[in-house]
Amino acid sequence: MLSLLRMFRDAGYRVVFASPAQRSEYMADLAKENMEATGIPLNDSSFDTFAADLQPDIVLFDRFLMEEQFGWRVEKNCPNALRILDTEDLQCLRAARQRAHRENRQMQQQDLFSELAQREIAAILRSDLSLIISDHEMALLQDSFHIDPALLHHLPFMLDLTRIPSWNKPWSERQHFVTIGNFRHAPNWDAVLYLQQIWPRIRKMLPVAELHIYGAYPPKKAMALDNPRTGFRVKGWADDAHAVMSDARVCLAPLRFGAGIKGKLIDAMLAGTPSVTTDTGIEGMASGAPWPGAVANSAEGIADAAVELHQNETRWQLCQRRILPVLQTRYDDRQLAAQLLERLSFIQENLDQHRLNNFTGAMLRHHTMRSTEYMSRWIETKSALEGSSMP
Repeated sequence: MLSLLRMFRDAGYRVVFASPAQRSEYMADLAKENMEATGIPLNDSSFDTFAADLQPDIVLFDRFLMEEQFGWRVEKNCPNALRILDTEDLQCLRAARQRAHRENRQMQQQDLFSELAQREIAAILRSDLSLIISDHEMALLQDSFHIDPALLHHLPFMLDLTRIPSWNKPWSERQHFVTIGNFRHAPNWDAVLYLQQIWPRIRKMLPVAELHIYGAYPPKKAMALDNPRTGFRVKGWADDAHAVMSDARVCLAPLRFGAGIKGKLIDAMLAGTPSVTTDTGIEGMASGAPWPGAVANSAEGIADAAVELHQNETRWQLCQRRILPVLQTRYDDRQLAAQLLERLSFIQENLDQHRLNNFTGAMLRHHTMRSTEYMSRWIETKSALEGSSMP
């Protein structure tokens, strides 16, 4: 999201970041980025005045829940604004895979075609353009949900490659293993639990090795897993993710379900750290290019690959050399920004026809958003009545 905001800022846009989320110590300082930040309440008509006064040229929704909540208000008060949905990843795909994993079976069509999918796909259809982070999800949307490609734009992480360090710590100056990820994100927590199965196998082959687990919002049950005796170290929040990734010899990311593309694996590449992950982990990340590390899908395979990469300097160096070509081919922010801005300009110039071509989206806005609108109005009225009745 921050990369997108910077792209618009650098293209000459005034950027206003409006969010109903509570402020956090971990949030970015947008004032230093020459951007504005403001709070907006849920189910409150004050947003109508805010949007009507602002009259933005483009509105970017962060995930489909924001489009559900505010899309009808934007359409009502800023009808000419280009509405973009940043999906981040497909939540319906992640939830479907999680359900199948929990039941120890392969994902099936009924897992994917859920009520969550109905809501998420409806938001995509209501939007003028949706940003899809994974080429796998681009194909899924078109093949399984029959979404018109004119409504989709593939946009992976946008990285400023000019800021990539020209030198990374060599194999000889690194030690141990690392994994990093928000503990509140279900695939990350599952990976930590899976590492409890994997780590004893690694530790048996490398008796003094340590695994350092970092992430925001660690619950007590996670910190309780910290075990200095076995080298299974739960560290919690990392003040500098790049530093802890750069100190490690191997990044472990044994993801058993999820969607989108994985920030932790990008962080590893930026730190010059080879990684061991799964087919789920590499999905949409490298498009068939040699993975800068190893890929395995069993506890035994992950452990063996991790030990080999940790101990074999030649193999490690080969994997590290694979990193830069992947970054340059897939994640160059200058190339990605130019392509997106050109696409947006074309749609803006042809917005009436673009929307006319999307009859399904118009139909959904006519019906679905009426129910969303009146539910929001009901909540607002109920809240006002409850407030007026307080002593």
